Amino acid sequence: MNKFKFEKLIIWQKAMDFGEDIDKITNSFPDKEKFNLSSQIRRAADSIALNISEGSIGQSNPEQKKFIGYSIRSLAEVVTCLFKARSRKYISENDFTGFYNDAFGLMNMMHAFRKNIN
Repeated sequence: MNKFKFEKLIIWQKAMDFGEDIDKITNSFPDKEKFNLSSQIRRAADSIALNISEGSIGQSNPEQKKFIGYSIRSLAEVVTCLFKARSRKYISENDFTGFYNDAFGLMNMMHAFRKNIN
């Protein structure tokens, strides 16, 4: 029942899943991070899918490329937050590696998608 163009995009689906996984892992962060790192990483993770969807709706190709660029920047922000979380011992090395690899795969998909926008 895909009514919006972006719902068919694998990168949007992956970004949605990634954002939900980030949300879950941040529930284990200490309370002192509720309005700091937890909030920051959640907002950045959500921005990935939000920008993909915004760029796909009735936008010109250059406009869509711009929004994919915003998504890539948000993903970079998430990765930096993951480094912070690992350094502060909020996530395990194993969790960090899993999220890092997922982020890298998503970034490559977004780069390829942006390159193929005509």
